[in-house]
Amino acid sequence: MIEDGMTIMIGGFMAVGTPENIIDALITRGVRHLTIIANDTGFIDRGIGKLVVNKQVKKIIASHIGLNPETGKQISRADLEAELVPQGTLVERIRAGGAGLGGVLTRTGLGTVVAEKKQQVMIDGQSWLLERPLQADVALIRCSIADRAGNAMFNKTTKNFNPVMATAARVVIAECENIVPMDCTAADRYNTPGIFIDYLVKGESGHG
Repeated sequence: MIEDGMTIMIGGFMAVGTPENIIDALITRGVRHLTIIANDTGFIDRGIGKLVVNKQVKKIIASHIGLNPETGKQISRADLEAELVPQGTLVERIRAGGAGLGGVLTRTGLGTVVAEKKQQVMIDGQSWLLERPLQADVALIRCSIADRAGNAMFNKTTKNFNPVMATAARVVIAECENIVPMDCTAADRYNTPGIFIDYLVKGESGHG
């Protein structure tokens, strides 16, 4: 399902709410040349950082890489391409990808390297950057609870990027701490409808 060269969105924030068990499976399979869209590159021994250390990532699109020194080393050696995106812009680009929009307008990054080679639009005498939408072949997310129809619930800060990424990928795989029977009376407690999620994976509760 996940092959060499694919673009993968991975949920989480500093490894909180990250699908660690699925990442471990990717390491075991050895898929390579991946483009990863995520908030950050985790730590050396946690989250996306494990994929970076194992040299399975070709390009990273993220807002922060400072927690994982291996990321910086690979970038300096030209072994890893990095596109750094302001965090708010990153999530809005993902949201635009999920909503089928042509992009989002923002003033964040004007006059900096962020604006290089990007289209600028004038509105009411002000310049805005046009940021293109982001989509992925596969999104890997983590939820606290999912029912058997795929409706997913995220506990506290584990929510982070997970729900929005579920809307912006062709295939969505959710690692779940608990998978429960369907309960119509609990429908309003779920954050992400099952229509967005294609596969559920039972994960260990100790991760993220």
